[in-house]
Amino acid sequence: MFDRIYYMRAVLGVIGGVVAGLVIVPGTDQGTIIGIVILIGMFFYLLSYVISKKIGRTVQKPQRRKLATNGIFPFIFLLLMFMIFIYTGLHQSLAR
Repeated sequence: MFDRIYYMRAVLGVIGGVVAGLVIVPGTDQGTIIGIVILIGMFFYLLSYVISKKIGRTVQKPQRRKLATNGIFPFIFLLLMFMIFIYTGLHQSLAR
């Protein structure tokens, strides 16, 4: 069950990164970009938390904390990595 939550968070991190890479446009100031990425990340993480609560209905109380923290590092890493890949792929002509 915790494996399913881990991989679900990884997939949602990829989806969140793709969305963030598509939403950010060139010329936006850095503070706005950081805010956008944090909001997108929070949205997808809260979505993953709701899904993990539904997946882990039968988890006993001592392990309920794992529902919130399992897979958080791959989520963050994949969100940032795919955001950079998508943004760079879409706007590589700006580097010339």
